Amino acid sequence: MLIIKGLLGGLFQIALFSVLLFLPAGTWHWPRAILFLMVYGLLLLVSIIVLGRLAPASLEARLTAPIAKSQPMADRVVTSFLFLSFIAWFVFIPIEVFHLQLLPPPHFTVSVFGAALFLTGFVILMTALFQNAFAAPIVRDQSERGQVLIDTGLYGRIRHPMYFGSLLYLIGIALWLESYANVLMLPLVFVFVIARIFVEEKTLQETLPGYVEYMAKVRYRLIPFVW
Repeated sequence: MLIIKGLLGGLFQIALFSVLLFLPAGTWHWPRAILFLMVYGLLLLVSIIVLGRLAPASLEARLTAPIAKSQPMADRVVTSFLFLSFIAWFVFIPIEVFHLQLLPPPHFTVSVFGAALFLTGFVILMTALFQNAFAAPIVRDQSERGQVLIDTGLYGRIRHPMYFGSLLYLIGIALWLESYANVLMLPLVFVFVIARIFVEEKTLQETLPGYVEYMAKVRYRLIPFVW
């Protein structure tokens, strides 16, 4: 049942991405977008099945409701702005590629590099999710689930590997779909990611034993050796 729920969520995500890409483009004739959606759909299918069988707690955490009573108000606000900024960023890809064309499209090799970067980011995202059974989509106190500090694997290198994976993932999508402009616009999205990191760490310091010590041990939040 958990896997079926995950697959339905993945199907919804592919449908949403299809609308956000092809409707602003005004055409279905966009081979790279079609390939991206096919690859992404396959990756989601495999990942959901693997997580459902090998790490069901991680998949269950990721499929929890996007709003909870225990969610801090600050997280509700920041998450809303983050979601809206991502939607706007994603919609701007077809607008730039088909209508504005503010910058020349990347060379084919750069686009291929973007696809590889997307794949790398996706693998990091799924690895972090596999390693952390408490990686819920919202910030909240998970003591009722017996939340414990995760400080091994990717979490032993940076405190928020899922956000780092998302950064590579989004840069990769923009390059794969031939939009340098969207790469340059990413800071408009990640300003809300950074805000959410601060909200998340404040909550974890207050609710998760050992997190303050973990912050001293693992210095980098988002990008290894940078910040």
